[in-house]
Parts: sequence; structure tokens; C-alpha cells
Amino acid sequence: MNFLAHLFLGPKDPEQALGSLLGDFVRGPVGRLDLPQGVREGIWLHRRIDSFTDAHPLVQRSRERVSPERRRYAGIMIDMFYDHLLASHWQTFSDQPLEQFTQDIYAVLLDQQPLIPEQAWPTISRMAEHDWLCSYARLTSLHRALDAISLRLKRSNPLPGSAIELEHDYAGFKADFMAYMPQVMAYATDQAAELTGAKVSALTVASVNPKA
Repeated sequence: MNFLAHLFLGPKDPEQALGSLLGDFVRGPVGRLDLPQGVREGIWLHRRIDSFTDAHPLVQRSRERVSPERRRYAGIMIDMFYDHLLASHWQTFSDQPLEQFTQDIYAVLLDQQPLIPEQAWPTISRMAEHDWLCSYARLTSLHRALDAISLRLKRSNPLPGSAIELEHDYAGFKADFMAYMPQVMAYATDQAAELTGAKVSALTVASVNPKA
């Protein structure tokens, strides 16, 4: 899952919401991260959702829709495709307008700048400044986002123009996503319940590795 999905699925507590985003920027066991407990809890949940997503048959089916030439980068592509599908079908999953959700979450993130690792701050500040989360609803923005990701990778890659694959099989990717989303929402709710229970200390100090 990508930025919008993790922020939507994550807890609404400010520190936990920040952790839901920082899961893409920090590495190592959760309990050893020099971050407040709430942030570590959000990172833990981010990693649980990633593990659920990576193993899910519907997500695997989406990856198989990607052409063989781009299959190696299907994980990146599907993350972005699913954020587009979430943004463009937002009203199916949330009563809060997307524009209000994004403005609220930008404020929550920016208010916690002292807690944000140096490597993550440029991305988060640009996200808020240019309203990336709402822009995901537009296919033109999805094209630009994937092209920009391709430039950040160290080796040459086939990501430029890869959003065309979503356009070529939009109905298929949408069917996968719409069937998958209620399942990951239920999973995230169950996992988040652990963060309010007696197990919270064990969860945040355990050596939970990325994608584990």
C-alpha cells in the first residue's frame, strides 16, 4: 500500500498516524527506533498491513496483470494504482470528503516536524505543499508520480509510462482493488485494536522487521 492507503487505514492518533506514514522511511526493529511509542506503534501497524498486502491473492492477481517487461516493478506500480483507485472511489470507503481528510492529515503531519526523520521531511513537506494525496485521483498525476519514482531509482527501469498499464486493464485492476479493500480495512481495524490493549508494550518493543 502507498501513502494515501496507509494514512487512511492507520489510527487517527497524531503520533500513530505519523508512524503509519514513516513505515516507508525507517528500517530496523520497531523497539530500537529512537521515536515516541505512538510513532513506533504506527510503524508496527504499517508493517503488518504491508505483510498482509504482499501475501494477499487479490494483490498477487493485480501484479500478474502487469506486463512481463515491467513485472519486476509491479509492487511499486500496484501500490500507486491502488492509491489512485482509493482516491477516485473514496466515497465508497469514507463518509469524510477526501479533500477534508487530506487537509486534516497534512496538518497532523506537519505539526510533528520535530519527530520526523531528516530523510522523510522533504517528501512529507512536498506532499502537503502540492497535495499529492488528492492528486492521486487523476490519471495524469499518477503518470507523473510513477515517472518521478523512476528517476529516483539508481538503475534504469521501465517505470516511465507504466501508468498506461492501469489504463489498458482498468476494469481488472479496479475489480481486484474493490474486492481487496474491505478485507484490508477489516484487518487494519483488528490489528489497530492491539495498540489499545494490554499487549501494546510488547508490540512496540518487539523486534518486528520490515515486511514481517
